[in-house]
Amino acid sequence: MADGIPGAIPDGIDESRPSIARVYDAVLGGEHNFAVDRAIAAESLRIVPEIGDVGRYNRAVLGRGVRYMAGAGIRQFLDLGSGLPTVQNTHQVARAAAPDARVVYVDNDPIVRAHGRALLAEENRAAVVMADLRDSESILAHPQVRGLIDLGRPVGLMLLGVVHHLNDEEDPVGIVRRYLDAMPAGSYLFLTHFCASSPEAAGLERALLADLGTGRFRTLEEITAYFDGLELIDPGVTYLPLWRPEEPVEPPLTVGQSLMAGGLARKV
Repeated sequence: MADGIPGAIPDGIDESRPSIARVYDAVLGGEHNFAVDRAIAAESLRIVPEIGDVGRYNRAVLGRGVRYMAGAGIRQFLDLGSGLPTVQNTHQVARAAAPDARVVYVDNDPIVRAHGRALLAEENRAAVVMADLRDSESILAHPQVRGLIDLGRPVGLMLLGVVHHLNDEEDPVGIVRRYLDAMPAGSYLFLTHFCASSPEAAGLERALLADLGTGRFRTLEEITAYFDGLELIDPGVTYLPLWRPEEPVEPPLTVGQSLMAGGLARKV
């Protein structure tokens, strides 16, 4: 145990460098983070006091989107930038709706790999792959991906709360497109993203870019561009609490409720 993290620290981790997955974990009140991660989480909380709720909105919309895809017949999911395990992970939600569902999680943080593999130790239809989502060719050819995901059949491609960590010069739209191009008609793209929706959002973007080096807040129009050529599922690209809510959402939205947006679309 080090710096409050339970269990052994995986090799190759620099405790002085923040991690996207661990900052999210700290924001959500988790244990798998270091002091440097908690400092960024605290600054985020100062700028947007609802930041913990934002993580929960993203987790809640994951459930709604996965259930929709399972109901539409999707039985295999590729979850890119999945982050640290928490309640109601993709394979748990998918299995509740479709017991034969298969899931591959992909992340580049060694702690995610260690805790994900522990969570999936008894699983034979779910796996965690350590890789960087920018390297689509290697991920799509990875033996564990190919062992569980049949690219000849529709796939639920998930990029929740991760594409905003790709800077403009990395061509995030092109990266997403390369995954979609490898998947057949009937596949879905499920994507959520920080949204440039308020002065507080702009302040949080500045802080994340300065402290974490990533965290681009894009407009609703820019987020919608990831779905070009796809058939958007109603209500289209919108703020997370408004995407197929299970309970009424009272207007006006708060800063936190409008801090992330996303959508789900089908490849035709």
